[in-house]
Amino acid sequence: MTDTANTPTTDDHCDVCVVGGGPAGLTLALLLLKTGFRVTLVERSASLDRAYRGEILQPGGLALMDQLGCLTGALARGGYSLDRFQLVEADRVLLDIDYGRLPPPHTSLLSIPQDHVLAELLGQCRRFDTFHELVGHRVTELVTDGDGGVRGVVATGRGRRRAVHAACVVGADGRYSKTRRLAGIETDRIDAFAFDVLWLKLPLPPGRPRPREVRVFRSAGSPVLVYPSYPGTLQIGWTLPHKGYAELAARGVAHVRDEICRAIPGYADLVHERIVSLGDLTLLDVFAGRAQEWARDGLVLIGDSAHTHSPLGAQGINLALQDAALLHPVLTAALRAGDVTADRLAAYAKPRSRDIAQVMKVQHIQAKAMLSQGRVARAVRPRLASFIQRTPVGSRITRLIAHGNPQARVRTDLFGPGVPTAS
Repeated sequence: MTDTANTPTTDDHCDVCVVGGGPAGLTLALLLLKTGFRVTLVERSASLDRAYRGEILQPGGLALMDQLGCLTGALARGGYSLDRFQLVEADRVLLDIDYGRLPPPHTSLLSIPQDHVLAELLGQCRRFDTFHELVGHRVTELVTDGDGGVRGVVATGRGRRRAVHAACVVGADGRYSKTRRLAGIETDRIDAFAFDVLWLKLPLPPGRPRPREVRVFRSAGSPVLVYPSYPGTLQIGWTLPHKGYAELAARGVAHVRDEICRAIPGYADLVHERIVSLGDLTLLDVFAGRAQEWARDGLVLIGDSAHTHSPLGAQGINLALQDAALLHPVLTAALRAGDVTADRLAAYAKPRSRDIAQVMKVQHIQAKAMLSQGRVARAVRPRLASFIQRTPVGSRITRLIAHGNPQARVRTDLFGPGVPTAS
């Protein structure tokens, strides 16, 4: 590692410094660039070749990508449309949510590698002369004024040190946000899901039918999430009791493999072929969390930096996109007024916090309903699934999962003259 402690600092100036080049950060950056602002992106990774988790877009996320003019380009890079969500217990479909019944134009889920989404967003950002990238750089300090307001960041990387001065800093650098930590903002971890997930991909052999559903299987073993992942694989998420993996792993890879086969017997041949060591599995620590503050003078947190979610309901990327769309008009007004105080930014943070509380509540209900074990849960689950599928309550839950906040849309009326809005 290069020691840059004594490296001279170069000063950069912009309107907004976005820390983190994930879905939330790049979407907001593109929205602000289209509106006429100068944006500097600080991203610690040197390329898009890195590990990702979420790769499913709900209809609400598809609508925002479409409104932003990025959907066609992302689709051209490759992805799979999925028609339904199903809960399957012992070969019986308890819950069958048909996305084709949603109002057009976006009536499906999309399984798409996250780097395809990011590549399209980043490519469009790079069309603007007012966009500056500091890739391979880590934020090491916050620049503050005499009253403690945030006025930029110090970014270090590639043997250099940059002070990025900005009217507002946006922390979009993930669940372990360095921006949030530097600001001294605490998070509340919510272990409401009581499970961890073993994550693996299984290559689909040529000629083997590719599913068109996202499914949760409940069979002889622990519940398993299964959906097709581009290109040509199945994404498997096998749930385990929280902190139960060490005991399971101690019994060896053969035992782990057999347990996964019990849970998804229809894919046992692929499991036996693919899992030859414990290194073929990735353990995810599943938890929800919320930052105790989302806005300070000159600073706002979005995406996983502000709120973290479980994989249930495939909400992560969609919430990130919606965060950016909802913050965009608030931040635009604040920048134009020269007032980026916490009070002004609260016009985003307070209502969005209520949205996220509702999402977390629904995810908690989903976890209880779909993943709980025991005699009572098995007896109640079919009745609950029938209630959800046949009543207006179920329709409202489906709309919330699929679309999120209906107010989240791209405010093209704020864009500068001549800026294209469709791909």
